[in-house]
Amino acid sequence: MEPLGAEDPRWVGAYRLLGRLGAGGMGRVYLARSERGRTVAVKVVQEELARRPDFRERFAKEVTAARRVGGAWTAPVLDADTEAATPWVATGYIAGPSLQAVVDTDYGPLPEHSVYALAAGLVEALRAIHGAGLVHRDLKPSNVLVTIDGPKVIDFGIARALDSVTSSGLTQTGAVIGSPGFMSPEQVRGERVTPASDIFCLGAVLAYAATGRLPFGTADSGFHALLFRIAQEEPDLTGLSGPLRALVRDCLVKDAAARPPLDDLAARVREHAPQGGGTWLPGEVLAQLGRHAVQLLDSEDPDAAAFAPHPAGAAAGPSAPAAPATPPPAVPGTPPPGPGPSGYAPFAPPTVPPQPAYHAGPSGHPGPTGPTPAAGPYQRPAPHTQPWHSTPPPPATGPYPAANGAGTRVARSARGLSLALCAALSALLLCTGVKFFVDLGISNDLDEVSSSGFSGGSATLEASGLDIDAMTTTTDVMLVLNMLFFLPSVALWVAWFWRIRANAEVFAPGRVRYHPGWAIGAWFVPVVCFFMPKQIMNDVCDHSDPASSHAAWYGPRRSSNRGLLNGWWTLWLTVFLGWWVNSEVWYEAGTVGDAEGTVALSLFTDLLTVPAAVLAILVALRLTSLQEDRIKAGR
Repeated sequence: MEPLGAEDPRWVGAYRLLGRLGAGGMGRVYLARSERGRTVAVKVVQEELARRPDFRERFAKEVTAARRVGGAWTAPVLDADTEAATPWVATGYIAGPSLQAVVDTDYGPLPEHSVYALAAGLVEALRAIHGAGLVHRDLKPSNVLVTIDGPKVIDFGIARALDSVTSSGLTQTGAVIGSPGFMSPEQVRGERVTPASDIFCLGAVLAYAATGRLPFGTADSGFHALLFRIAQEEPDLTGLSGPLRALVRDCLVKDAAARPPLDDLAARVREHAPQGGGTWLPGEVLAQLGRHAVQLLDSEDPDAAAFAPHPAGAAAGPSAPAAPATPPPAVPGTPPPGPGPSGYAPFAPPTVPPQPAYHAGPSGHPGPTGPTPAAGPYQRPAPHTQPWHSTPPPPATGPYPAANGAGTRVARSARGLSLALCAALSALLLCTGVKFFVDLGISNDLDEVSSSGFSGGSATLEASGLDIDAMTTTTDVMLVLNMLFFLPSVALWVAWFWRIRANAEVFAPGRVRYHPGWAIGAWFVPVVCFFMPKQIMNDVCDHSDPASSHAAWYGPRRSSNRGLLNGWWTLWLTVFLGWWVNSEVWYEAGTVGDAEGTVALSLFTDLLTVPAAVLAILVALRLTSLQEDRIKAGR
């Protein structure tokens, strides 16, 4: 990371810049801190590109789509302003070296089990990217960051915004979007790029990780010769053997339609990849990750006074706040930046074997368009009443990406709703208990009439000798009380359910099933209410549980709380069906025998309602607690 220069802004939107991570064909990348204290990477678009309406429109669409990808295997998009004088986008900061730096400098080619684990993570990342309607187009080692929990992919989809300007004079004649050595044949030929192009790039990245060489060589012998080898010649897979060689070879097939789909690749990789977290990396790389984490801590606290925002009423202009007289020193031990910055790591990694630089994407190699122009005007945050080095009041929630592209959304605590809901359910539980004993008394009275007398259960209620009017009044009073407690419980349950579903959408944009409106409507639509609320609840549970969000490597990430949900849902459906079957009250029956059957079914429903209500309370408390943990972690 480099210190900020005189031409660099000190603020972008509401983010205080700490240093420059690098520059590429699209603009500059800065390490920054949000007002809530979160460390982020802010990418600022070149002014020359920002003046192009076609680029702005495409850039806004790509940012909106990228918000839906999430952050399990990628750097999540947290915030953006595509309408600013100089558009920018903020993403989650990943404190780890790039795969390029690990292979080129820090360690060398990875062992086979690490390559399989790398493949597993990249397949999941591409699944998320393609699922959001994006094609990465520039999957290369400098866009893959290495962490203990697995690889993280950055710069997904944003590179497509350059498509709108490649033929309009901003790039050289014949320029292509992609990185030489990691491009697909269809990119080389200028054909339509599909998700299969990312499969080809995946094969090139895996070959590089396993051998330390590019499968089609470098551009030392000429850029056009390299492109010819990619389009026409077979890859050099020397050093690969067995299933790994076959997997890479299949990915590097020239015909896009013949490349294996991601699901097939995931199944093949799963058989060989190691299970668990940091076990996928060699010990030397794990030690390097620790050193980078220390460097990040060192780089987070520059001279805050020099970068403090204007006090209230002060004029904001290009000369304020003033840059420090002496730029902040570089972090001790940080390698010098290379021409291919990682964009999100706390250092700039060295380059892949030398090759010409073309428009590679948001954090790719510097393009042929010349030096990056000075940054333009930026929005400043609202004035603060205290300097940055003081402790601001704690926020309600942490920032998360908005699924609709309208800006940063936040997860709101559902604790108040859950407590009110639990109180209402407890009152309903008490009322149900009283109703059970009332129905039990009526059942005993009817049983005495049925077992005595000569007509037995065939006697009419009027001829039973019971005080039917008093018994009817008691039953009606209990039904009214039960309804008075039931309706608030329903209203609070739906409000709570809508809130936790909205929070889960913030935690995992685009991964919670169905439109948000169904969080309410699904409970009131016949037939739909038998399955859709449970599906939504499953997604909410999985994406609200911090453990299930990060622990699993393959397949569906099911929360350990699914058992509680399944038990509650089974009882709820049984109680609902009991209410539907037992739709009449006992005194509407014609005979004592029929009335006994109605009361017996009512007793059975009451007995099931008690554990169903208890489990509903536990579900509400558990999911609310999980989301509280996620919200606190996001602060």
